[in-house]
Amino acid sequence: MSGALLLGAGALRARLDAAIVDLDGTLVDTLDDFAAALGGMLQDLGLPAIPTAAVAHRVGKGSEHLLRSVLEHVLAQSGQAPAATKIEALYPAAWESYQRHYRRINGVHARVYPGAAEGLAALRAAGLRLACLTNKPRAFAEPLLQAKGLAPHFEWVFGGDSFARKKPDPLPLLKTCEALGTLPARTLMVGDSSNDAQAARAAGCPVVLVTYGYNHGQSARSVDADAWVDSLAELGR
Repeated sequence: MSGALLLGAGALRARLDAAIVDLDGTLVDTLDDFAAALGGMLQDLGLPAIPTAAVAHRVGKGSEHLLRSVLEHVLAQSGQAPAATKIEALYPAAWESYQRHYRRINGVHARVYPGAAEGLAALRAAGLRLACLTNKPRAFAEPLLQAKGLAPHFEWVFGGDSFARKKPDPLPLLKTCEALGTLPARTLMVGDSSNDAQAARAAGCPVVLVTYGYNHGQSARSVDADAWVDSLAELGR
Protein backbone atom coordinates (compact mmCIF):
# COMPACT_ATOMS: atom_id res chain seq x y z
CA MET A 1 0.00 0.00 0.00
CA SER A 2 3.00 2.30 0.47
CA GLY A 3 3.02 5.24 -1.92
CA ALA A 4 -0.50 4.39 -3.15
CA LEU A 5 -2.44 7.12 -1.38
CA LEU A 6 -3.67 9.80 -3.78
CA LEU A 7 -3.35 13.27 -2.32
CA GLY A 8 -5.52 15.37 -4.64
CA ALA A 9 -8.45 17.19 -3.05
CA GLY A 10 -11.01 15.00 -4.82
CA ALA A 11 -9.29 11.78 -3.77
CA LEU A 12 -8.97 12.92 -0.17
CA ARG A 13 -12.64 13.90 -0.08
CA ALA A 14 -13.70 10.53 -1.49
CA ARG A 15 -11.56 8.35 0.77
CA LEU A 16 -11.25 10.31 4.02
CA ASP A 17 -13.37 12.12 6.61
CA ALA A 18 -10.68 13.53 8.88
CA ALA A 19 -6.95 13.98 9.44
CA ILE A 20 -4.83 13.74 12.58
CA VAL A 21 -1.72 15.92 12.35
CA ASP A 22 1.47 15.74 14.40
CA LEU A 23 3.06 18.96 15.69
CA ASP A 24 6.85 18.91 16.28
CA GLY A 25 8.73 18.24 13.06
CA THR A 26 5.51 18.25 11.02
CA LEU A 27 3.86 21.65 11.48
CA VAL A 28 6.46 23.54 13.49
CA ASP A 29 10.24 23.29 13.73
CA THR A 30 10.67 23.38 17.51
CA LEU A 31 14.22 22.03 17.70
CA ASP A 32 15.71 25.30 18.95
CA ASP A 33 13.03 25.53 21.65
CA PHE A 34 13.97 22.05 22.84
CA ALA A 35 17.67 22.90 22.76
CA ALA A 36 17.17 26.14 24.72
CA ALA A 37 15.04 24.51 27.42
CA LEU A 38 17.42 21.57 27.74
CA GLY A 39 20.38 23.93 27.88
CA GLY A 40 18.82 25.79 30.80
CA MET A 41 18.02 22.52 32.53
CA LEU A 42 21.54 21.15 32.18
CA GLN A 43 23.01 24.42 33.44
CA ASP A 44 20.73 24.26 36.49
CA LEU A 45 21.96 20.72 37.17
CA GLY A 46 25.60 21.67 36.72
CA LEU A 47 25.97 19.40 33.69
CA PRO A 48 27.61 20.16 30.32
CA ALA A 49 25.53 21.30 27.36
CA ILE A 50 24.31 19.00 24.61
CA PRO A 51 24.71 19.90 20.89
CA THR A 52 21.49 20.80 19.11
CA ALA A 53 22.12 18.05 16.54
CA ALA A 54 22.12 15.48 19.33
CA VAL A 55 18.79 16.82 20.58
CA ALA A 56 17.15 16.28 17.17
CA HIS A 57 17.67 12.51 17.35
CA ARG A 58 15.91 12.35 20.71
CA VAL A 59 12.74 14.31 19.94
CA GLY A 60 9.42 12.62 19.32
CA LYS A 61 8.72 10.15 22.11
CA GLY A 62 7.57 12.58 24.77
CA SER A 63 9.26 14.76 27.38
CA GLU A 64 10.02 11.91 29.77
CA HIS A 65 11.97 9.96 27.14
CA LEU A 66 13.71 13.14 25.96
CA LEU A 67 14.97 14.06 29.42
CA ARG A 68 16.20 10.57 30.29
CA SER A 69 17.91 10.22 26.92
CA VAL A 70 19.62 13.60 27.27
CA LEU A 71 20.78 12.85 30.81
CA GLU A 72 22.18 9.50 29.69
CA HIS A 73 24.04 11.16 26.78
CA VAL A 74 25.47 14.01 28.86
CA LEU A 75 26.61 11.76 31.70
CA ALA A 76 28.30 9.41 29.24
CA GLN A 77 30.00 12.30 27.41
CA SER A 78 31.29 13.75 30.67
CA GLY A 79 32.86 10.45 31.67
CA GLN A 80 30.30 9.58 34.29
CA ALA A 81 28.67 6.18 34.22
CA PRO A 82 25.09 6.81 33.03
CA ALA A 83 23.66 4.32 35.52
CA ALA A 84 19.89 4.15 35.64
CA THR A 85 19.98 4.92 39.37
CA LYS A 86 21.89 8.16 38.79
CA ILE A 87 19.56 9.23 35.99
CA GLU A 88 16.53 8.56 38.17
CA ALA A 89 18.13 10.49 41.04
CA LEU A 90 18.56 13.53 38.77
CA TYR A 91 15.22 13.17 37.04
CA PRO A 92 12.88 15.03 39.46
CA ALA A 93 15.05 18.18 39.45
CA ALA A 94 15.58 17.83 35.69
CA TRP A 95 11.84 17.60 35.07
CA GLU A 96 11.04 20.66 37.18
CA SER A 97 13.80 22.71 35.55
CA TYR A 98 12.92 21.63 32.01
CA GLN A 99 9.23 22.41 32.47
CA ARG A 100 10.07 25.86 33.83
CA HIS A 101 12.46 26.71 31.01
CA TYR A 102 10.22 25.30 28.27
CA ARG A 103 7.17 27.18 29.54
CA ARG A 104 9.19 30.40 29.35
CA ILE A 105 10.51 29.94 25.80
CA ASN A 106 7.70 27.90 24.22
CA GLY A 107 7.50 29.05 20.60
CA VAL A 108 10.12 31.78 20.92
CA HIS A 109 12.68 30.00 18.75
CA ALA A 110 10.21 27.89 16.75
CA ARG A 111 9.05 28.48 13.19
CA VAL A 112 6.15 27.16 11.15
CA TYR A 113 7.40 25.03 8.28
CA PRO A 114 6.81 26.48 4.80
CA GLY A 115 3.58 25.09 3.41
CA ALA A 116 2.22 23.91 6.78
CA ALA A 117 -0.59 26.45 7.05
CA GLU A 118 -1.45 25.96 3.38
CA GLY A 119 -1.60 22.19 3.87
CA LEU A 120 -3.99 22.49 6.79
CA ALA A 121 -6.17 24.86 4.77
CA ALA A 122 -6.16 22.38 1.87
CA LEU A 123 -7.27 19.53 4.13
CA ARG A 124 -10.10 21.63 5.49
CA ALA A 125 -11.06 22.75 1.99
CA ALA A 126 -11.29 19.07 1.05
CA GLY A 127 -13.90 18.71 3.79
CA LEU A 128 -11.73 16.92 6.35
CA ARG A 129 -12.11 17.51 10.08
CA LEU A 130 -8.76 18.08 11.82
CA ALA A 131 -7.19 17.16 15.14
CA CYS A 132 -3.64 17.78 16.31
CA LEU A 133 -2.06 14.85 18.15
CA THR A 134 1.42 15.26 19.58
CA ASN A 135 3.61 13.62 22.22
CA LYS A 136 4.37 17.13 23.54
CA PRO A 137 2.44 17.92 26.75
CA ARG A 138 -0.90 19.47 25.90
CA ALA A 139 -0.15 22.50 28.08
CA PHE A 140 2.73 23.31 25.70
CA ALA A 141 1.03 22.24 22.47
CA GLU A 142 -2.04 24.46 22.70
CA PRO A 143 -0.18 27.76 23.37
CA LEU A 144 2.30 26.94 20.59
CA LEU A 145 -0.48 26.39 18.05
CA GLN A 146 -2.12 29.63 19.18
CA ALA A 147 1.13 31.60 18.96
CA LYS A 148 1.84 30.33 15.44
CA GLY A 149 -1.69 30.97 14.17
CA LEU A 150 -2.47 27.28 13.55
CA ALA A 151 -4.99 26.64 16.32
CA PRO A 152 -8.11 27.69 14.33
CA HIS A 153 -7.60 24.77 11.94
CA PHE A 154 -8.18 22.15 14.65
CA GLU A 155 -11.30 20.90 16.39
CA TRP A 156 -9.23 18.98 18.93
CA VAL A 157 -5.71 19.17 20.34
CA PHE A 158 -4.33 16.19 22.28
CA GLY A 159 -0.90 15.88 23.89
CA GLY A 160 1.34 13.15 25.19
CA ASP A 161 -0.39 13.42 28.56
CA SER A 162 -3.95 13.24 27.17
CA PHE A 163 -4.13 9.45 27.13
CA ALA A 164 -2.68 6.50 29.04
CA ARG A 165 -0.08 5.84 26.33
CA LYS A 166 1.79 7.85 23.69
CA LYS A 167 2.59 7.26 20.02
CA PRO A 168 3.82 4.84 18.64
CA ASP A 169 1.09 3.07 20.62
CA PRO A 170 -2.15 3.20 18.58
CA LEU A 171 -4.29 4.23 21.58
CA PRO A 172 -3.93 8.02 21.04
CA LEU A 173 -5.00 7.69 17.40
CA LEU A 174 -7.96 5.50 18.27
CA LYS A 175 -9.06 7.92 21.00
CA THR A 176 -8.66 10.86 18.64
CA CYS A 177 -10.79 9.09 16.04
CA GLU A 178 -13.43 8.61 18.75
CA ALA A 179 -13.35 12.34 19.53
CA LEU A 180 -13.71 13.17 15.84
CA GLY A 181 -16.41 10.54 15.37
CA THR A 182 -14.58 8.99 12.43
CA LEU A 183 -13.41 5.50 11.48
CA PRO A 184 -9.64 4.93 11.55
CA ALA A 185 -9.70 3.67 7.95
CA ARG A 186 -11.09 7.06 6.89
CA THR A 187 -8.82 9.15 9.12
CA LEU A 188 -5.44 10.18 7.74
CA MET A 189 -2.40 10.42 10.01
CA VAL A 190 0.08 13.12 8.96
CA GLY A 191 3.43 13.05 10.72
CA ASP A 192 7.20 13.09 10.40
CA SER A 193 8.43 9.93 12.08
CA SER A 194 8.22 6.20 12.60
CA ASN A 195 6.25 6.94 15.79
CA ASP A 196 3.43 8.37 13.69
CA ALA A 197 3.61 5.63 11.06
CA GLN A 198 3.72 2.75 13.53
CA ALA A 199 0.80 4.17 15.48
CA ALA A 200 -1.19 4.68 12.29
CA ARG A 201 -0.53 1.17 11.00
CA ALA A 202 -1.56 -0.37 14.32
CA ALA A 203 -4.69 1.81 14.51
CA GLY A 204 -5.69 1.11 10.89
CA CYS A 205 -5.23 4.68 9.68
CA PRO A 206 -3.61 5.62 6.35
CA VAL A 207 -0.44 7.65 6.90
CA VAL A 208 1.49 10.37 5.08
CA LEU A 209 4.93 11.45 6.29
CA VAL A 210 6.75 14.71 5.64
CA THR A 211 10.36 14.33 4.55
CA TYR A 212 11.82 17.26 6.52
CA GLY A 213 11.06 16.29 10.13
CA TYR A 214 13.15 14.70 12.86
CA ASN A 215 12.44 10.92 12.72
CA HIS A 216 15.29 10.11 15.12
CA GLY A 217 17.91 11.04 12.50
CA GLN A 218 16.62 8.60 9.87
CA SER A 219 15.08 9.35 6.46
CA ALA A 220 11.28 9.41 6.56
CA ARG A 221 11.28 7.60 3.22
CA SER A 222 12.75 4.55 4.95
CA VAL A 223 9.58 4.26 7.02
CA ASP A 224 6.55 2.26 5.92
CA ALA A 225 3.95 4.86 4.88
CA ASP A 226 1.32 5.37 2.19
CA ALA A 227 2.92 8.54 0.81
CA TRP A 228 5.60 11.12 1.54
CA VAL A 229 5.50 14.87 0.88
CA ASP A 230 8.22 17.50 0.89
CA SER A 231 5.69 20.13 1.97
CA LEU A 232 2.23 19.94 3.51
CA ALA A 233 1.16 22.31 0.75
CA GLU A 234 1.16 19.22 -1.51
CA LEU A 235 -1.89 17.90 0.36
CA GLY A 236 -5.13 18.44 -1.47
CA ARG A 237 -3.62 19.70 -4.72
